[in-house]
Amino acid sequence: MTASAAAPTWPRAGSAWWMVSLLFLAGIFSVIDRAILNIVVDPVRMDLGISEEQIGLLHGLAFGIFYAFMGIPMGLLADRVSRKRLLIAGIITWSLATIASGYATSFGELFTARLLVGLGEAALGPCAISLIADMFPPVKRGRPISIFMMGQGLANGIAISVTGIIISIAMVGGFASVPVIGGMAPWRTAFVICGAVGMLVAIALATTREPVRQNAAAIRPVKAALPGAAEAKFFWRNRGVFIPLYFAFAIVFLVAYGAGSWTPAMLMRGFGASPVFLSVWLGPLSIGFAAIGPLLGGFLLDRSMKSGKVMARFGILSLTPLLAIPSALAVTSGNMYIATALVASSAAVFSVVGTVMFATLQAIVPPQMRGSSIALTLVLNTMIGAACGPLLVASITQRVFGDTTMVGWSIAIVGIPGLILGAALYALAWRGMKKARIAGTETALLLDPELKVQT
Repeated sequence: MTASAAAPTWPRAGSAWWMVSLLFLAGIFSVIDRAILNIVVDPVRMDLGISEEQIGLLHGLAFGIFYAFMGIPMGLLADRVSRKRLLIAGIITWSLATIASGYATSFGELFTARLLVGLGEAALGPCAISLIADMFPPVKRGRPISIFMMGQGLANGIAISVTGIIISIAMVGGFASVPVIGGMAPWRTAFVICGAVGMLVAIALATTREPVRQNAAAIRPVKAALPGAAEAKFFWRNRGVFIPLYFAFAIVFLVAYGAGSWTPAMLMRGFGASPVFLSVWLGPLSIGFAAIGPLLGGFLLDRSMKSGKVMARFGILSLTPLLAIPSALAVTSGNMYIATALVASSAAVFSVVGTVMFATLQAIVPPQMRGSSIALTLVLNTMIGAACGPLLVASITQRVFGDTTMVGWSIAIVGIPGLILGAALYALAWRGMKKARIAGTETALLLDPELKVQT
């Protein structure tokens, strides 16, 4: 055993946390750039003359095509090239595409811009989680991963507040004297401003250093003729754990994407909420709940690891999705403020699921597959969650109810069964890991090296 394998050298705390802070900001801007459309559904629909289902396609499929199909290549790249440079390129791509969204004059142009947003953002997850795993030892990863996830959770609320404020200012001519954006429609101004600000994160990342890949020689997959073949064989050998684990995550986030894409429209159409109301109430409440979720998830993970309860994470994943059911029923509240609080509360639930899921994957795959493991979640999460969730809600609203004000009921119809199914699949993954521990499989030994000592 080499000295580096016996005693990994971790980056200085200051450098590690500076990188985490920038990943946190990147996560915020990635979600803001994709979530602006949630707040400007009706202005975009009327300005471009498109239907409810076309908006659903822009929410999901347009963003998701490249995001999904480039997820695995990005994960493989993250395991082989400089993750910092790959991420900088991704941020520049999605920021420029967001700016281009503000100049779209047709469904096709906006669809293309959303494609490029997805292409750029496909680099974030694999790079960020892999970087964190190489900057912190296993017993300390819960907090930095939770902070990164918190950034993405906070971004939904920030996007609501920032977009609402920008639109409100633009509606009264507040940007009239500003070059470039002065004569734009309010929704276009929001895209251009948010995309431009996101470029600053790419500049800041250039000041960081790529961390050394830890334990690079400890568990090396067998070389294969095709990139990704070794990863595919590993996942298939351990399919009893990974298949339900990955599909559970995708189904839970089908609900998250479906509800999140249409919640602002539900509040505006069904309860008469204004952009100002959303920026004052829904935005801050979502931020608050999104801040609680990852911190709670990281705390539970770190505490369970320190106490030796390595399987506790599967219990958390199996129960947490059910806590979002009240938010899916927000339309039944009859009160705009109660409905707003209910839908905002889901940010905490989905943040806990994301934090625990990503940390679990980093614990049960070899070091050289960390980027790939996250990329696979992005592929399935996008193909099933992002692409199907918003479109399902839109299709039920348009084809079943035929009334745009009924979108809240569409959210409930998609959300409740999805959350129950997601929880059940996580329970199956829990059962699969119990069997893996009994058999002493490789993924069980990665999760709990003490099993090897016991056997």
